[in-house]
Amino acid sequence: MLKIEVEVEEDGRWSAEVIGLPGVLAYGATREEAVSKVEVLALRVLADRVEHGEQVPEVKAFFAAA
Repeated sequence: MLKIEVEVEEDGRWSAEVIGLPGVLAYGATREEAVSKVEVLALRVLADRVEHGEQVPEVKAFFAAA
């Protein structure tokens, strides 16, 4: 599972970063917005890596279906 680290910045914005995927960082006005944006970015980065034959971290529980 990819870990997301969330922090509030001095200017009040929220930042979210996916640990283990360098450069996957997003900002939002709320915690939820920052997390949502970074999840979308992480999926795009992983898809791009797969498309170009690059290694991706092993992710066993990225999504859960009910």
